[in-house]
Amino acid sequence: MSDTSNVDITRYTYRVTWSAEDEEYVATCLELPSLSWLADTQEDALRGLRELIADVVQDLRDNHEPVPEPLSSRAYSGKFNLRTGEQLHRKLAMEAAQEHLSLNQYVVRRLTNAS
Repeated sequence: MSDTSNVDITRYTYRVTWSAEDEEYVATCLELPSLSWLADTQEDALRGLRELIADVVQDLRDNHEPVPEPLSSRAYSGKFNLRTGEQLHRKLAMEAAQEHLSLNQYVVRRLTNAS
């Protein structure tokens, strides 16, 4: 989170899906997952959520609380640690060796092909 006062909420990651349970569209935001908005149309759901988020962000600023930075603006190192069980580690290492790849190269390839 950042205490930056210049966060542009239009840069947040929004999603609008149909809720069969509510029989309405529900808009959500990855940066503020506790917030959502229901409406009869996708456009109204997104509009309602953006208005709510604008109010919440302003309230956070007014109270000198951190405002979430948009995911698209965050810097990523390209590294993360992953813990697996011994058996999975062994299996992946063996599969990497069969492909003549390092374990890291093998896992990156598998993750890239999974998307």
